[in-house]
Amino acid sequence: MGKDSGWKQKLSSVFDIIGEILAVVLVLVFAILLLNAEFDFLANAETFRRILEGIRGYGTLLLVAVVGLEAMVKRNFILFLIFAAIIALCVIFMFFPDARNYLTGLIPA
Repeated sequence: MGKDSGWKQKLSSVFDIIGEILAVVLVLVFAILLLNAEFDFLANAETFRRILEGIRGYGTLLLVAVVGLEAMVKRNFILFLIFAAIIALCVIFMFFPDARNYLTGLIPA
């Protein structure tokens, strides 16, 4: 093990704990939404259902990002940066859908 393995191990442990918590929360959210699809017990709680659907959508990306970062922190720093840049790209396109039009407008025809 190299001299930098201590911080890598600590960061990996942090990502591991966060990933475990996110996984449990997402399984609960998925279970509630699947049960609701069958029994429609959230019929009068539209806001709560929409919050759960938001958690399902964004939480899935967050869980994948945390698990991926945990894996990449064990590799070299360049792979970690590339993976972080890909996550950033996904987040940008999720929150700013017009970013594609802006970016393609920057390229000369």
